[in-house]
Amino acid sequence: MYTPKKAYFYGTGRRKSSVARVKLIPGGTGAIKINNRELDNYFGLETLKYIVKQPLVAVEVEGKFDADIKVSGGGFTGQAGAIRFGIARALLQADAEFRPVLKKAGFLTRDPRMKERKKYGLKAARRAPQFSKR
Repeated sequence: MYTPKKAYFYGTGRRKSSVARVKLIPGGTGAIKINNRELDNYFGLETLKYIVKQPLVAVEVEGKFDADIKVSGGGFTGQAGAIRFGIARALLQADAEFRPVLKKAGFLTRDPRMKERKKYGLKAARRAPQFSKR
């Protein structure tokens, strides 16, 4: 299946303003460490934990890799999305045969949605000052 040529597989994931640097170490117990904290301690919501594990579950290698992740910027949801993208990219390095499964699930597509810039004359990106007829 996958032959480890180096000690780990690397993938970078980005989402909104979050950046995740993912190292997948083969032959592990399935431990996921984010910023030197366990997955359960880092993310409180079950949905975010599920999002992080999605690529591993999709290619059926949950428990075969340890993940060492450094993530910065943005909020928890953006960070979870960035980690998912990073894990998917690292899995591609591990085994190129994972590509069709990950591609079909949509884990290899960078989400381009960003915060819209504030425009002059407005209070926010689209929020206009309150209008009064008199």
